[in-house]
Amino acid sequence: MTISLSPQQASRIKKAVEDGAYASNSEVVRDALRLWEQREELRTLELARLKQAYAEGMASGPGREAKADDLLVAFKRKLTSG
Repeated sequence: MTISLSPQQASRIKKAVEDGAYASNSEVVRDALRLWEQREELRTLELARLKQAYAEGMASGPGREAKADDLLVAFKRKLTSG
């Protein structure tokens, strides 16, 4: 496998190894891939959560029109009453 890096990326990897944070260039790349995999897993979980919330909202019945000013008044009333 061949991977192309920008000069800045290559320099950062080299510095991380020289500073002792990693034992090799490959270790830096493996760590970066682990972080990417974790981010992708979190993104997948968040998307599933959003889809579930959307489905629950759609199943809760028809929507209703609301004006921003009316909502603000209702929120303020709720804050002061409880």
